[in-house]
Amino acid sequence: MSEPPRFDRGHTDDLMSFLAASPTPYHAVANAAERLEKAGFRQVAETDAWDGTAGGKYLLRGGAIVAWYVPEGAEAHTPFRIVGAHTDSPNLRVKPRPDSGAHGWRQVAVEIYGGPLLNSWLDRDLGLAGRLSLRDGTTRLVDVDRPLLRVPQLAIHLDRAVNSEGLKLDKQRHMQPVWGLGEDVRDGDLIAFLEETAGLPDGSVTGWDLMVHPVEPPAYLGRDRELVAGPRMDNLLSVHAGTAALAAAAGRGSGLPSIPVLAAFDHEENGSQSDTGADGPLLGTVLERSVHARGGSLEDRARALAGTVCLSSDTGHAVHPNYAERHDPTHHPRVDGGPILKVNVNNRYATDGSGRAVFAAACEKAGVPFQTFVSNNAMPCGTTIGPITAARHGIRTVDIGVAILSMHSVRELCGAKDPFLLANALTAFLEG
Repeated sequence: MSEPPRFDRGHTDDLMSFLAASPTPYHAVANAAERLEKAGFRQVAETDAWDGTAGGKYLLRGGAIVAWYVPEGAEAHTPFRIVGAHTDSPNLRVKPRPDSGAHGWRQVAVEIYGGPLLNSWLDRDLGLAGRLSLRDGTTRLVDVDRPLLRVPQLAIHLDRAVNSEGLKLDKQRHMQPVWGLGEDVRDGDLIAFLEETAGLPDGSVTGWDLMVHPVEPPAYLGRDRELVAGPRMDNLLSVHAGTAALAAAAGRGSGLPSIPVLAAFDHEENGSQSDTGADGPLLGTVLERSVHARGGSLEDRARALAGTVCLSSDTGHAVHPNYAERHDPTHHPRVDGGPILKVNVNNRYATDGSGRAVFAAACEKAGVPFQTFVSNNAMPCGTTIGPITAARHGIRTVDIGVAILSMHSVRELCGAKDPFLLANALTAFLEG
């Protein structure tokens, strides 16, 4: 087997295109599927019987995608190598009765999803995107990628203490965006507008999952363009890298010692407890059906999972130059320093010493440096799909990611090299 492919700056260029084209989890998985189709993967339906033939397959369920490649000669007990990620990001999501307004303003009623930095959504040009469910039982993606909405901030003249006492935002009263003028607010106006935008007949939309997104495109930043600013890096950066790595590993063909898998889940930002979340049955069902499709038994499934390893890839915190005291004094991950290995002894991350060895071997094979992240003892530690995956499926799991600034902001910041360094490390890992 030749050396793994070397992703470079072109990968980061493609990441920026992926971010711009993926304003919602539904768009993200559709774009990942399109990339896998070009690499020879084919979609399978959960309601169909699966065969055990070699090659790349994927399934879509809502805002989640699971894709895998079975090499020629794979046995029923062949273990899996999994890259796990999530497709959702904190944002503002449209309520069931979206049409509202007051004092001559037309507004859209939204609910807060996950834990966004609310102030970062103020005074932004915002679009609207998501999934429309139609009367005939089908769905349609929609993306109004132009300035449509805005959450206006209160002028300083009416909040004189804002700079001295801090900005205080009420999620219900202060975060409802405006989208026009008018006293006559009628139920159905927003959905009628989206039907017209999507070229759908009046009254054809009976359900919706809609969310607000910034329309400002991703951009290189800095004197030497060594930084990337953009939306939804947490965690589409990992989804994009995992997709590229899976396609690259599949290109190796029959020499793979394990079955490479990409599992990108929805709803990580609010606990993963859904039919498309990491705490649901989706991944376990796919792995079990893959074993059975190759003629495997319960014993084969147990053997396969015993040898399986998952890299849970999610963004982490780079040391902040203005708030370095918030970080552990001996662990200061830097942007463009390579992917980070996340460690927490209370199992907020799933990494242990044996997992570190697996990740270190992949990085060494890829020629990629890596760093270690651990939280300041005085600060609460976040978590990921890693511990959920380890506990639910009983497989060895390692938490990794790319160090960024402004996590959960409407616009996050990473180094221009780190995305392709991650992709190179994931490719080496998937190749075993």
